[in-house]
Amino acid sequence: MQPRKKQPAAEKTAHILADAKRGREQRAEGYRERALALFPHVCARCGREFSGKTLRELTVHHKDHDHSNNPPDGGNWELLCLYCHDNEHEEQTQRAHYDGVPPDSSPEPSMGFQPFEGLKGLLKPDKNETGPSQ
Repeated sequence: MQPRKKQPAAEKTAHILADAKRGREQRAEGYRERALALFPHVCARCGREFSGKTLRELTVHHKDHDHSNNPPDGGNWELLCLYCHDNEHEEQTQRAHYDGVPPDSSPEPSMGFQPFEGLKGLLKPDKNETGPSQ
């Protein structure tokens, strides 16, 4: 393996700037930038207006909660401020709780190794135990 050559400072700076420009262009194609271009910079719930530095507090909410559903016309999006966006997701959790359906009822993914797998079969049964408890 050959030793890595050091880049001159100007070349390294040019590489960093090119990466930053590519990243900015990729983000500009993202749904947040498209939503900000389509809609007025106003929270759809509380009506607060955003501009300049406060624009970062405006988020894109997916109305159907499917982050892969990003139509070009923005029909699945609404702009919400951080507070209203958090409130919307909390309301969704509460609705699911009171409807009896947990918000995420999928089983936890397994990491593969189960340290206590088969332990119950190795334990001696209690003499007073008559069978599985009800």
